[in-house]
Amino acid sequence: MQNLDLRQAIVNRIQSNSKNEIHETISDSCDADERALPGLGVLFEIIWKDSDENQQAEMVNTLYAHLHNSGNTADASPSF
Repeated sequence: MQNLDLRQAIVNRIQSNSKNEIHETISDSCDADERALPGLGVLFEIIWKDSDENQQAEMVNTLYAHLHNSGNTADASPSF
């Protein structure tokens, strides 16, 4: 049995996608069942690693504010 690298499999799956296709993939995955969560996690990891400290702080602030303003419900939708 081959050892599957989940991160690499996810990257390979969308690597040749256009910006619009990547946007659609993320949007479609946000409210999908939990099977999409590992893929979103890999994409977030890429964003996090390519962000400077200020951008990371902004992401943490956004997450913190959402978690504390939504009554701590796991299924609360973000307001954009």
